[in-house]
Formats: sequence, structure tokens, C-alpha cells
Amino acid sequence: MKLPLVCLPFAGAGASVFRPWRDHEADSFEVVPVQLPGREELFVEDPYTSLSEAAAGTAERVLAAVSDRPYALFGHSFGALLAHETQQVLHSKGLRLPERLIVSGAAAPWLPRPRIGAASLTDDELASRVRELVGYDHEAFHDPDLRELVIPALRADMAINETPTAATAPTVPLPVPISVLRGTEDELISRAEALQWAQATTTTCELIDVPGEHMYFSTDWPKLWNTIDDLLRGPRDRAGNV
Repeated sequence: MKLPLVCLPFAGAGASVFRPWRDHEADSFEVVPVQLPGREELFVEDPYTSLSEAAAGTAERVLAAVSDRPYALFGHSFGALLAHETQQVLHSKGLRLPERLIVSGAAAPWLPRPRIGAASLTDDELASRVRELVGYDHEAFHDPDLRELVIPALRADMAINETPTAATAPTVPLPVPISVLRGTEDELISRAEALQWAQATTTTCELIDVPGEHMYFSTDWPKLWNTIDDLLRGPRDRAGNV
């Protein structure tokens, strides 16, 4: 039986970012995207405005999506921060933890994160600043109608991301193996910052270098797919263990 891979998107994105993954078979996992409020079919709902609210709500959505099955949890950038805090909520309530946490393009959650003043920027300024920060130009930024739908969630997520982390429960290392994926040319997240994820687990943590910049998988998501499939097939020694 394949392990459900519950996927949390980066800031402003919706579950559709993972739809291409569903067209490809994997040996070890099946893709289970989680939709967050304020985007795509849930655009009429208000987006989360705090990390504690987001983590509590996401914990409920994760458990509803997996239906008591073992699962792995994946998040990129803001999604990685949300995945970590969601784990903390699950742990604090004695609920099922993931078999593995896979974080991508993210520094350890207790480290300072880039600040752009998302709450005070105009829509144009916010879109421009995000492009500069992450090196990713979403097509919705150039369509006024689409941008009107995307910007509120993006603004809310960026405001959460740049706020110093206030844990939803006492942040403690959890018995969940962590795999950390980082683009080798990522100028937003240093290798040293990525390595600090080891402090979030009482078991193994590995850093896996993948070619590309911060949004590496936007141009080569099959590479990410194959990397995840490889690491979920079973434990093995890799040079990146920390």
C-alpha cells in the first residue's frame, strides 16, 4: 500500500500546484493535496491570519485527508513552516504524527525569516517583492482578475511567514524523521540554516541537495517527485545525514 503524501503549498498557492503529480505513478506514495482557505475552490473563506490558527486548522484537514492511515507530510517554503507547526499541534493533542516530515526550501522554523512588510504593501508592490525574493513569477500576477483572487492569500501567508514564530504548543523535538530538501543555488535559504532542522527531531535528519534555486521544482517537479519517491521507498544511508 502506498503512503499518502500530504502536501502543503508555498505562500499564496493552492492545492492545484500538486495536480501534475497525480498524473505520475510513484512506487512509494500517493499525492494527497490539502487545500487551505482563501484560495481556489475555498477562495470565499478567509485565509488564516496567524500561525497558530493555520496550524490548528491544517491539523484537522490533514487528519481528515488521511482517514487514520499512516502518512508523510510535505511542505515547501511557507508550507514547510506550516507542516512543522501542524506537527506540534498533533503532538500536543496526542494525535497521529506523520511517518516522515519532508521540508523543502525552508530554514529551521525558529530562525529569522525575510521581512517584506506584506501587510502594508500595495498589490503591485507585494507581487513585485515576492518575485524579487523567491525568483518566481506566477502567471496570476499579470492577470488583474486572477491576481485579485491570489493576492489576499499570498498577503496573509507572507505576513504569517515574516512574523517571529510563536509555537502553537511548546516546540519540542518529535520522533519523526526529517528529510530536508534544498536547491543548491537557493540564495534565500543557506545550507547552514537548512541543517538546523536536525534540532526538530529525536531521530534522523538528512539534508538532500537538489539542483536549482529556491523554487527549483517549479521548473523541474519530476526531479522532486523522483527524490521523494526514492527516500520514501525505505530507510537507507545517505551522505547527507546530519
